[in-house]
Amino acid sequence: MIPYKFEYKVAGSMEEAFSMLADAGDDGSFIAGGHSLVPAMKLRLAEPGILIDISKISGMSDISQDGDTISIGGLVTHAEVAASDVVKNACPGLAECAGVIGDPQVRNKGTIGGNVAHADPGSDYPGGLVAFGATICLAGSSRSREVAAEDYFTGLFETAKKEDEIVTSVKIPASSASAYVKFPNPASRYAVVGVGVSLKMNGGTCESATVGVTGAADHAFRAGGAESALAGSDLSDLSTAASQVADGQEMMSDLAASAVYRAHLCGVILKRAVAQAASRA
Repeated sequence: MIPYKFEYKVAGSMEEAFSMLADAGDDGSFIAGGHSLVPAMKLRLAEPGILIDISKISGMSDISQDGDTISIGGLVTHAEVAASDVVKNACPGLAECAGVIGDPQVRNKGTIGGNVAHADPGSDYPGGLVAFGATICLAGSSRSREVAAEDYFTGLFETAKKEDEIVTSVKIPASSASAYVKFPNPASRYAVVGVGVSLKMNGGTCESATVGVTGAADHAFRAGGAESALAGSDLSDLSTAASQVADGQEMMSDLAASAVYRAHLCGVILKRAVAQAASRA
């Protein structure tokens, strides 16, 4: 489908980007990689009259580590996250998550900031970021703030981000015993169900676990029941955790999978993710 006519501007700095957005009013929208927004525009699901390209803004394209915290700039591509030695060593589950997003074209152009801002219910990052205890760093024209990933994703394409804010970076605590596993839609590669797991082990016992699920409900969520079942166990029997991972959540039903099948998949994929994370402890 051919996109409608729109105006395109390039911001050279954060200040210029916010100034352009203020001038555009409700008609403006930020764009970086474009792999979320442009398809929505082609389908007329989004119709901004002015696109403000923020991909040239400096200071948001680096991956760094300070102590036990990784910081990933909002303009870092999925391919860069997947290939980063910093990420692979400190949080291998996040590298896995980035490495299975879409296809090579999407991974080489799409950005983590754009993905998090768009918050597609079938996107991989949300489940991983919730599981790995990430913090979303946001900036507006006169403010900056941080939101925990589990509080950031609030509904279908809905987040805690305000319209005039940019995702400047994502911070993730180091978690060597982490993993991300998904059951992908064979055509789109979106997650029919994706599960991220971070474990804290003490010898052969799981002291605590964090589980994030994406693709199953209208937004990513923490599976508290599964976390409680995993804590204190030796992980030899995951049936209880698997049976509780979808508790309290309304599963989506679409052409890819029914709600019942998604609930079943949550348990299956959880078992695989826990086994993978435990192997790295």
